[in-house]
Formats: sequence, structure tokens, C-alpha cells
Amino acid sequence: MTGFLILAFLILLASVVAVPLASRFGLGSVLGYLLAGMAISPLLAALRVDVEALQVFAEFGVVMMLFIVGLEMEPKRLWTMRGKLLGLGGGQVVLTTLVIAGLSLANGDPWRSALAIGMIFALSSTAIVVQTLTEKGLMRSEGGEASFSVLLFQDVAVIAILALLPLLAMPGMDAMVQGAAGHGAGGGAHGASSDITATMPAWLGALMTLGAVGAVVLIGGWLVGPIFRLIARVRLRELFTAGALAFVIGVALLMTLVGLSPALGAFLGGVMLANSEFRHEFESDVEPFKGLLLGLFFITVGAGIDFGLAIDRFGMVIGWAAANIFAKFAVLFGIGWLYGLRRQALWLFAFALPQAGEFAFVLIAFAVANYVLAPELADLMLLIVALSMLVTPLLFILYDKVVARIYCGAEEREPDAIEEENPVIIAGRGRMGGIVDRMLQAAGFSTTVIDYDSQQLEIVRKFGYRTYFGDATRPDLLASAGIAQARLLVVALDEREQIDRLVKYALANCPQLHVTARAIDRNHVYELWSYGCRDIIRETYDSSLRMGRSAYEALGMDRQQAQAAADAFKDMDLSSMREVADLYDLAIPYHQNEPLIAKVRELRSQWDPILREQMDHILKR
Repeated sequence: MTGFLILAFLILLASVVAVPLASRFGLGSVLGYLLAGMAISPLLAALRVDVEALQVFAEFGVVMMLFIVGLEMEPKRLWTMRGKLLGLGGGQVVLTTLVIAGLSLANGDPWRSALAIGMIFALSSTAIVVQTLTEKGLMRSEGGEASFSVLLFQDVAVIAILALLPLLAMPGMDAMVQGAAGHGAGGGAHGASSDITATMPAWLGALMTLGAVGAVVLIGGWLVGPIFRLIARVRLRELFTAGALAFVIGVALLMTLVGLSPALGAFLGGVMLANSEFRHEFESDVEPFKGLLLGLFFITVGAGIDFGLAIDRFGMVIGWAAANIFAKFAVLFGIGWLYGLRRQALWLFAFALPQAGEFAFVLIAFAVANYVLAPELADLMLLIVALSMLVTPLLFILYDKVVARIYCGAEEREPDAIEEENPVIIAGRGRMGGIVDRMLQAAGFSTTVIDYDSQQLEIVRKFGYRTYFGDATRPDLLASAGIAQARLLVVALDEREQIDRLVKYALANCPQLHVTARAIDRNHVYELWSYGCRDIIRETYDSSLRMGRSAYEALGMDRQQAQAAADAFKDMDLSSMREVADLYDLAIPYHQNEPLIAKVRELRSQWDPILREQMDHILKR
């Protein structure tokens, strides 16, 4: 028990130290976990921890991650991706296998080993790529969807690779593997197989596999709903969590028994539940376990690096890792171009997938056990896999810092020439600015709308809305729009810094102008008030009041009482905000401003009894 507690403490401590530091320096959580594993590797060795066995357990985080991804994928949307699955995914796996196998042949490896190496390195890391794309909000982008399509096809391809590897057995390799008994790559849990179809005739094994997939579809589509409705009636949160985990583990177990990827099965199960009323509960219950296990998986990858061998074969490991990454990058870029990806989407696709994947650890051990790879070569491949996974977060950083900025700069265009002067200027045509513009035009007021999102402008122009492209914070553009003669400036930009910049400029240079500004939150209201703006609209304030009014009605108030109660709260809130705003100091963080904090506490003690009295009066009407 003590050993387990020490191990858990070390892993958790390394995570909470390394990941925030890595995120602070823009390296991402994945690289943080990998560095944490590398840091505690000597301690794990001293404690005689079986890192490979720990990694087998941690790989279930990948299964849970694909289950959650499946929950976000409706079957209809998955069907629309079929072209990417077959075209991008199939093309990438086949071409990468051939290219890397060719490199291996040129290095003097036998053709059987070369083909096995090509198939193993053709796969990418689902865990790293999906986690990073999700963190960066790129999962739904064109490049993100293309990357996920390839990853999904690769999970299916694992089945075919596992079937092909035994056919590539090298004559005389069995003696080498047996002579290296206990060798790192040749043994371990990775090499174990629980495929019950392995000893069956091919036709029966195929029927068993199809039956398992059908069972997942049937259970997810028809049985899970009624079962979880019964569980929900018990009103025990932990029981619902247990049921969600049981479903994911059961699907993974079923897929493993018929030789399929457990991650693929979990993804299919998630897709079947994408339209379920329990979808969000499943996601919230599985998410914490997924995060912890994925973090543990990345830590084991970092801890599993054989630094002694890496130092002895430093040049070879670096060279082959670089060769594999560049070769795979070239294949990805070429096939992405042929498929129609361009600009940022193409570069994101190429930068996301050139690493080796977590399934490589399984396939390398399987290849050694089936006499396809020599143990010494397998150990070298394990280092190359780990290094390529370690480099992947750096590739994403390179994409963010260089490629994305270059393309953003390349897509910049000159601001439109504004040929009219209207009494109203609206900065930003987004969720707020577009509605304000429509309301003003409906009332007969002429407006000049400026926005810098060129793609959005092209869309709204198709619907007949006139919008000028440009940065509304630029004084020269504002001058050409006639800000000196305008009566009203509506600041509806999305970025907080841009709102502040425009408000300060307008108030300082156009004293006759009425400025109505969008505020991101309550603290932003105080900042804009300090700049001198007196017409400030919080972006979610009115919708929050409406939601509160609906909550009143749901709890038994009629519409008139609910509206009166909401109005009473609004009056009290706005009155107190004015007093607090006068104490706001731009030079002091609001949570360290003692006079402001004291005023808020004082107003609460004054207003809360008054507000409750008003509510009681409203309810007695």
C-alpha cells in the first residue's frame, strides 16, 4: 500500500508542477506531462516501477478520449466525413508506409522488417493530436477535421496491421528473440493478446467481429437509454458515473475480445449516444477520468525513454526520428494538397500528424513476438517513437508562432475606402453589432459599419448588408468614416483591448460624440467608466436578467410577478454599480482595492434586506 501511495504522489506532484509551468511558457499540457515523466524517470527506476505495465493501464485514457469525441459526432456528420476517412486516411497510411519502408530498405533492412517499420510509423498519436487540437479550439476547423479523419482511419488500420505482421516473420528470428528473453521490446504486457477470434476460421472470425460491432450499435442505440433512465431514478450521482464507466469499459472489452481497437469501439459507442438525452452527463462523468489517464499515459511515455541507449545511439535516434518526421510531413502535405486542403488547413494537417503514435508501442512488441523485428532494432524504434511524440507539441508551437501568423498576415488586405458619412458609426459586426445595425436601419437611421473579419463580411454582403473592411481602432479610418461629424459611435468589438483603445480615443478626440460601448463583464464596466464612458452595455447582462426571470416563473411566480422581481433586482444592481464605479482605480486590481471591496460589502448589507422586502411585496400582490 505504501509503495502505491508513493507512486501516486510522485505522478500527481510531477503533473501539478510541470503542466502549469509548460502552459505558462506556451508549451501546452502534453509536453508538460512528457517532461514530468522524464523528470521522475530515475525515481520510478529506483522504485522498480514497471512503466510498461503502467502504460497499458494508462492507454485507457485514449479509449475514454475517443468516447468523448464520439459523443460530439452525430452519425449524420460522420457520414459526411466518409470521403476524408477513405481518401485522406487511406492515402496517408498507404503512402507513408511505402515511403518509410523505402527509407528502411535503403538503410539495408530486410524487406519484411522494412515493411513492418513502414506500417508502424505510418500511424500517428491520437492522444496527442486530439488533445492538442481540442485545447487550441482547432478540432472543428478544416485542418482539424481532416486530421481527425486520418486518425480515425488509422485506428481501423491497426486491425489490418496486426493481421499482416505475423505474415512477415523473418526466418531465424525466433532464436534471436528467445535469446533476448526479458528484453524490453520483446516482452511485457503489450505483447499479450486476448483476441478470441485468432484461432477461429477466417469466416467465423469475421462474423464474430461484425457481431461485436452490431452489438455496440444495438446497445448504444436502443438499450443504454432505458437502462440509464432507471439509474437516474435512484438519484445517486456516483451510480450514474459507475454506469457510464461500465459502458465505456464494456465496449472496449468487447472490441478487444474480437481483435478490434478498443479506442475505435469506444468512439463508435460515443457516436451511438451522440443524440442521447444523457450525452452531457456521460461527457461530464467520463471527462475527469479521461484527463487523469491521458496525463498518466504521457507521463509513462516520458518515463519510458531509455536515456542510456539514447545517449549511446544519440546520432542515430535523432537522425531517424528527423527522417521519419520529414518523410511523413511531406506525404501529409502532398496528399492534403491533392485532396484540396489549402493555406492554414493544409499546414495544420501536415504539422499535426508526422509523429509516431501510441499504437506503435503495441505493434513493436507484437512484431518482436512474431519474429518480424530484432529486439535491438525494436528498442531503437521505441526511442524514435518517444522522441517523435516529444517533438509534436513543439511542431504545434511552430505552427502557431510562425505558420499561422504568416498566413494571417498574407490574408490581410487594405481597408475599404469609406465613401459616405453617416450619423452612426458601428465598430464590429458580430453578435451585438449586427443586431444594433438592423434595429437602427429599421428605424430609418443610416449607419456605417466597420469590421476586420473579411470572411464574415463576405457572408453578410451576400444578404445585402453593407459593411466596410478595416480596423475600427485606426484614427485615419475613423476620420474617413466621418467620426468628427457623427452623433453616435457604437463600440461592439469582440476584443477587450480593442474596445478600450477605441473608447479612449473617441472620448479624447470627439467630445461631441455619444459613445455606447460593449463591456465583457462587470469589471470591464468599471474600467470603461474610468475612461469616461457613460453608456455601457454588458454583453450578457440583459440575457442573464431574462434567464433569471424565467427561473422565477419556473419556481411559481406568474409573468407579472417575475418581471417585477427582475426589474427590482436590475434597479438595485445598476444603482450599486454607479457607487462602486466611482471607487474603481485602474492602477489597482479590483480584488486588491480595499475601498471598493468595503463599498461592495456595505451595499450588499444595505440592499439585500431591501430587495427581500420588495420581493415579499411583489409575491403578495
